Amino acid sequence: MVKKILSFLNKEFHGVNEAALLLGGFAFLSQILGLIRDKAFAHFVGAGPVLDVYYAAFRIPDLLYISVASLASVTVLMPFLVEKINKDRDDARRFLNNVFSVFMMFMFLISILIAIFMPYIAKFIAPGFNSEQMVLLITTSRIMLFSPIFIGLSNLIGTVTQLYKNFLIFSLSPIFYNLGILFGVLFLYKKIGVYGLALGVILGAFMHLGVQIPIVVKYNFFPNFIKKINWNEIWKVVKMSLPRTLALSANSLAFMALISMASTLKAGSISLFTFAYNLQSVPVGIIGISYSVAAFPILVKTFSAKDIDNFMLHITSAAKQIIFWSLPVIALLVVLRAQIVRVILGSGSFSWADTRLTAASVALFVISLVTQSLVLLLVRGYYASGNTKKPLYINVSSSIMIVVFAYSFIYLFKHYPYILMNLENLLRVSDVPGTMMLVLPISYAFGSILNFILIWFMFRKDFLKGKSFGIADTFMNSLISALVMGVVAYLFLGIFDNIFKVDTLLGIFLQGFLSGIIAIIFGVSVLYLLKSKEMEDIIKTLSEKLRYNRIVAPEQGEL
Repeated sequence: MVKKILSFLNKEFHGVNEAALLLGGFAFLSQILGLIRDKAFAHFVGAGPVLDVYYAAFRIPDLLYISVASLASVTVLMPFLVEKINKDRDDARRFLNNVFSVFMMFMFLISILIAIFMPYIAKFIAPGFNSEQMVLLITTSRIMLFSPIFIGLSNLIGTVTQLYKNFLIFSLSPIFYNLGILFGVLFLYKKIGVYGLALGVILGAFMHLGVQIPIVVKYNFFPNFIKKINWNEIWKVVKMSLPRTLALSANSLAFMALISMASTLKAGSISLFTFAYNLQSVPVGIIGISYSVAAFPILVKTFSAKDIDNFMLHITSAAKQIIFWSLPVIALLVVLRAQIVRVILGSGSFSWADTRLTAASVALFVISLVTQSLVLLLVRGYYASGNTKKPLYINVSSSIMIVVFAYSFIYLFKHYPYILMNLENLLRVSDVPGTMMLVLPISYAFGSILNFILIWFMFRKDFLKGKSFGIADTFMNSLISALVMGVVAYLFLGIFDNIFKVDTLLGIFLQGFLSGIIAIIFGVSVLYLLKSKEMEDIIKTLSEKLRYNRIVAPEQGEL
């Protein structure tokens, strides 16, 4: 039995749909653990000053990971390794050792500098914190500085696991990361408070790295520290990755600016904003990241082979699948938002007012769900082609606009309160204090939509060149199905409201769950009537996998 499990974990996947469905399944498990993690945060810690400190403390380590560790990420290193391993395996190994050595030196050096200057940096992260929160923020951030070192190294060696198409192992990393954080919430928080939460992050980051090590060792590609650095080679990597790193850093800085604004609002605003962001990130992680990660190795190979038609075929195929899945998910999240948030987060220290504000924030976030997922794919398309400058310019511009949108909405809501009142009425939170925080998710959503519009315009100009790949048909079919699902879910919420006791967790779960299931049945029926090719492709992929991988009972002695 153990041998079969190891064989399954080591299996290589070659088709984009097959790999994406696999990644989506593991991403779903990872996101479920992430939701359990947030449930534990909401129940045991609650949306308040302590959790605000924890989430604010994440910002500097996150920026460190994005601005330094991402210089040696999968999307950057993959084209180099593909090119080198086809010529000389030993040269590819030397290249990885070179990058690893520079990565470790810079990460440790910059981490030490940030730890020294953290008291000054903290004032910019959360200017609204009191002195007690500020002390906690400084120490917690310093502890968390170990996290980007482990996760950065994990992503560096993740290039090898993806190169050999071991998507299963790659998908397990975030699962173990969430398990580590969950351990901190359940077992360390009661003993040492917010510092226990920080140690849980470090444990999760170490496990994120550890799960990939056996595969890299198997292929004899685990990097070693070397003293003689080939700086010309490093410069090529930096030159390639710097635009991507700057683009990601711009987005992280924009998010940090939103956190900074939230620290000046009602206590708990940072926590509620982060909870809502994490919830809307679930479908982005399952759909957008799964398809873009699965497509990337093939995009690199097809573009390297100058096979542009095949390159575009894979891009548009993944884009169709993203649209196909995302639009119905938006409909369900908007209609069932209160039920989803209450079931996932609503217990212990998490109040009904917290639930309603988080649900409203989720509804604003998800209007950009499709665009967030498509941007992930299109950016990888540009990286596969070796063009990292255009995504940089577009992402920086969009990140700046997120901050501009936030300040603009704050000005409008303060000077023209009827605008905020209309938004409150639309989202049914008019009697809930702290609605000013809604400027944060709506600004992020608007910035994400703008990001997609700009990058799609450029991508069409650079690659599509007037060709049509049927994306409009997929969009219309999925949109019709999503609208039907939304209406059906809304109607059945009203029906089940009179059947179940919705003031209990079980009652509100059954109300939302059954409404969603019935809505999905109607949505799938609509897609069947519309003869959706995407649904046919998914059914075909699943049926082929079930036929090929028949379940065989273990022989005696294997257990």
